[in-house]
Amino acid sequence: MTNAAPPQPKKSFAKVVIASLIGTTIEWYDFFLYGSAAALVFNKLFFPTADPLNGTLLAFTTYAIGFLARPLGGLVFGHFGDKVGRKKLLVLSLLMMGGATFAMGLLPTYAAIGVGAPLLLTLLRLVQGFALGGEWGGAVLIVSEHGSAERRGFWASWPQAGVPMGNLLATAVLAVLAAVQTDEAFLSWGWRVPFLLSGVLVLIGLWIRLSVSESPVFLEAQKKVEAGELKEKPPIVAVVRDHWREVLIAMGARMAENVSYYVITAFILVYITAELGMPRSAGLNAVLIGSFAHLVTIPLWGALSDRVGRRTTYLVGTVGIGLWMFAFFALLDTKSFVPMTLAVTIGLVLHGAMYGPQAAFFSELFGTKVRYSGASIGYQLASIAAGAVAPLIATALLSAYDSTFPVVLYVLAMCVLTVISVVAARETKGSSLNRADVGRTSVRA
Repeated sequence: MTNAAPPQPKKSFAKVVIASLIGTTIEWYDFFLYGSAAALVFNKLFFPTADPLNGTLLAFTTYAIGFLARPLGGLVFGHFGDKVGRKKLLVLSLLMMGGATFAMGLLPTYAAIGVGAPLLLTLLRLVQGFALGGEWGGAVLIVSEHGSAERRGFWASWPQAGVPMGNLLATAVLAVLAAVQTDEAFLSWGWRVPFLLSGVLVLIGLWIRLSVSESPVFLEAQKKVEAGELKEKPPIVAVVRDHWREVLIAMGARMAENVSYYVITAFILVYITAELGMPRSAGLNAVLIGSFAHLVTIPLWGALSDRVGRRTTYLVGTVGIGLWMFAFFALLDTKSFVPMTLAVTIGLVLHGAMYGPQAAFFSELFGTKVRYSGASIGYQLASIAAGAVAPLIATALLSAYDSTFPVVLYVLAMCVLTVISVVAARETKGSSLNRADVGRTSVRA
């Protein structure tokens, strides 16, 4: 197999990896901050007329709406990312996400302007989702396309590590505020602080992202188009017509990964506060510790996929998380911090076995001139069916059956879908990205 790109100077490639990691961290900090706030304060500040559980469901509905905009963002950013390059779109996504999050910190609440408050919150959530829809594809592709095939799983996993880093940062800020403030102060103004901090983080991320170079793989493909050696088609047309199988594989591969993640990190806050009567700080601190373990192990899983293959590593995580769900809620039900932290940490480590190799796996499914579109569409469409509704479905199941067993069965069903999808794909480890079109070679006959 040939390398995905010409060898890059170590300093230059390190800058690309850092730019993707920091930018992704900031964007996921913004996105996860909303999820934590939806579980903790938005039900009181923006939906105060509902009873606590219904208020939480309404807050999670606005949380889910952000996911609806993600496929549209993936489609638009993917189209232009395949046409004009990865770098420009990464800068734009960062500005949109950071601006929307900063504006959330300035929003008046329901008590001040009535129904206009949740409407404005929903609008900004849509902007967040649209921006995040374009962020993931660009961040993982610019790293994948700068590096070599032999270590792609490891290096492409670093933008993935931006997810737990963002969650870690958002949870840490909320945990500090919860520790130093009374509930009244936090509800009054403290919740705004982490949203306003996003403005500072965006300036840092923007400075770093503007300093990286465009993907050499994309530039080479663009030269072929300009020279008439490669006929360029509208990326979305090519994806829908020639790569729909790869899109379905990416979507299916995400189901267990996405659902399990939001059950572990978002639904847990609802469960321990509403059902177990524990303080929110206990859940936040458990997620904080678990996210650190997640951050450390994602690159290790990515590196393992370079040795044993994407599919094998992915399947270990899928089966593992399905089995762990039985122990997960049993440990939470002890109402003890140590078992609770163990439940979250092991769950997130197993999740990393899916998330670590995912960036390289999805990148290798598509050719250069449709890669941003194909990977983004598959990734983001699954977000609607999986992550968007996971906290809603889990909360509704808990409310209807007064038991976590249906939630476990829900996660298990998603694991079955993911196993089928990954088994249907061919092994992509070591594939060259320096090609215009892979046809259907990534799907098992």
